[in-house]
Amino acid sequence: MKQLILGGARSGKSRLAEARALESGRPVALVVTMEPGADPEMQARIARHRAERPADWAVVEAPRQLAQAVAPLLAEGYCVLVDCLTLWLTNLLLDDDSEALERELAALYGLAGNSGGQLIMVSNEVGSGIVPMGELSRRFQDQTGWLHQRLAQLCDRVTLTVAGLPLEVK
Repeated sequence: MKQLILGGARSGKSRLAEARALESGRPVALVVTMEPGADPEMQARIARHRAERPADWAVVEAPRQLAQAVAPLLAEGYCVLVDCLTLWLTNLLLDDDSEALERELAALYGLAGNSGGQLIMVSNEVGSGIVPMGELSRRFQDQTGWLHQRLAQLCDRVTLTVAGLPLEVK
């Protein structure tokens, strides 16, 4: 089963995804996409997430080549939890390789459409607000919307979280 869990900031989407991963009955592999850089606040967030997650979860960092990181984990029988797609998309939009975005999107769509196993993907819903002023921000919003639409078609289950409450969309 493939799931897409969407929601705004602090909506409860990661907590819901973690609970579903635990309920799967499989060993869990968490695939994280964040690159902390030199931002102390982001480093503190990452440290808090590390402290809160179960110690027996496998953790894989995949800031760009997401499908390549996820495929072997699915093949090994893990419930794979990806958190989060919008951070991954940001990394690709800022990548010096101008073809990276299309290449990695195609790989993710292929994985979501053709692989078996338990895959839970978390992403920020950013399309409910105003259209941003900056070109990069508009491109991010557009790419995120298209990513969510395509994955929603490929996933078995789509959930929107609002105020900690799951709303089943598909």
